Amino acid sequence: MKIAFFETKNWEKRPFKKLLRSHRLDFYNDPLSVETVKLAKPYTIISTSIYSKVDKKVLSQLPNLKLIATRSTGFDHIDIKECKKRGIRVANVPSYGENTVAEHTFALILSLSRKMYKSCLKTLRNDFSIDESVKGFDLYGKTLGVIGAGKIGLHVVRIAKGFGMKVLVYDKFPNKFLSEVLGFEYAPFDEVLKKSDILTLHVPYTKETHHLINMKNISKIKKGAILINTSRGSVVETDALIYALDKGILSGLGLDVLEGEELIKEEKQLLYDTNSPEKFKNLIKDHILLGRDNVIFTPHIAFYSEEALQRIIITTAENIISFIDKSPKNLIV
Repeated sequence: MKIAFFETKNWEKRPFKKLLRSHRLDFYNDPLSVETVKLAKPYTIISTSIYSKVDKKVLSQLPNLKLIATRSTGFDHIDIKECKKRGIRVANVPSYGENTVAEHTFALILSLSRKMYKSCLKTLRNDFSIDESVKGFDLYGKTLGVIGAGKIGLHVVRIAKGFGMKVLVYDKFPNKFLSEVLGFEYAPFDEVLKKSDILTLHVPYTKETHHLINMKNISKIKKGAILINTSRGSVVETDALIYALDKGILSGLGLDVLEGEELIKEEKQLLYDTNSPEKFKNLIKDHILLGRDNVIFTPHIAFYSEEALQRIIITTAENIISFIDKSPKNLIV
């Protein structure tokens, strides 16, 4: 079978060739679009990422196409309605980084709870004294508030229980069975804010979650709590964070995302968008939060591990193989 891969990086070629070694694979660096569609005409299977624009104009020129295997969770770059009309199957990567983001969440929590950033700054200044500024606190016995108990949130819960933490969860769709198995409690949103020593956000960015934490509710947070955001920047109102840090409502802030990143549809986009580093540079350069020694920021890398990237490749290859074997999986269409 001849299979075309668009938007590929060099590091992706070798594992795909290994996993699909009985097929002929052709790799193209450019996205699939009206300009590049001629390249795709001979293939019945193509794989894209999120910068390909697979619309009606493109699909009309691909009479042989039977499967689009997108190497992403999102699929709004593909005209799903037109694919249904033409009998073209579409498969995606439903998940690849739940534990990855959960582990990064705890990296931020531990960095703040044990004053890692302040300690590193002191040692870089040749100051090895032990004083109040670097005194941390134990996670054992503390209450973690998890806002959003999807796949990532539930991984965070599991890790928290390993530290001996109490866990309160707010989620629109409570699952009593899971709460009993994993040993956490569901609670109303305001109660989670009020009782949590550490708050961590794991919700998608939607109209409903825009500024979920804001100036109206920031004062409900337990005084001295830590807030972690590895979801999307605009889930939290920046002015509310500044206010909470100034007033001592928050004692620390761990961010992997910043308000202003709305154009990022999903994490893997960062690996393909050559303008992303410059966008981040401009966003971060003058950001009012990032000059504080109780704020830790990582540049949207919570998803970025060797294993997570391999899972994207493995799932895509499995989607292709299962389609060829007439038992397709992870289908959107």
